[in-house]
Amino acid sequence: MARQQYQSRLQGLRDDVLYMSELVAEQLRRGLDALDEKDERLAQEVIEGDGEINRLYLELESECIDLIALQQPVAGDLRFIASSFKIITDLERIGDLATNLGGYALSAEREAYPEVDIRQIGDATLEMVEQSMEAYANEETDRCFALAERDDEVDAMCQAASQTVVRSLLETDAFDEESVVDETFQDVSRLFLTIRDLERVGDHAVNIAARTLYMVEQNDELLY
Repeated sequence: MARQQYQSRLQGLRDDVLYMSELVAEQLRRGLDALDEKDERLAQEVIEGDGEINRLYLELESECIDLIALQQPVAGDLRFIASSFKIITDLERIGDLATNLGGYALSAEREAYPEVDIRQIGDATLEMVEQSMEAYANEETDRCFALAERDDEVDAMCQAASQTVVRSLLETDAFDEESVVDETFQDVSRLFLTIRDLERVGDHAVNIAARTLYMVEQNDELLY
């Protein structure tokens, strides 16, 4: 009976980690929507929603600690619990980055640099998060390697977006008024922060894939 309860707790942990990932993915999607649509109400909801993710993270952290301390798992079970613990940490940080998008949406009063497709980058990172969690759920190691390759593409997209902004600044000669300089500085700073945060979302998705690969095959190739 004790063994059945233990296995039930392990399955419950997996289910809860997947549930947390669904909340985080929705938070990221809504953050992108708020930024894309300049929706202040939605942006505020995204910011307020971070508390639920943090609460769930602490609950799952406690469950991982209890399973390790009280059940003393070995081999595959230990890797599963430890990997799940690292994965919820990455998910919590993705939630924080999604909250940042809500903050940027609140301060974005106009469409700056429309030639930079932030939504395209954001959708790519959201897809990476979802695919990394599918790899975790189904123990798909091939998908883990594919995600690492996809991250290189997202990094290139982020670099191209940053270069577009810099090139636009160098070609601009409309800095005669101080107010224009201040406004441009705010726009550029917000855009660079947005690009940086989305790039980090992709990095966290790769971390999840790396932990999944280690969990399934004890392969540390993607860990960094």
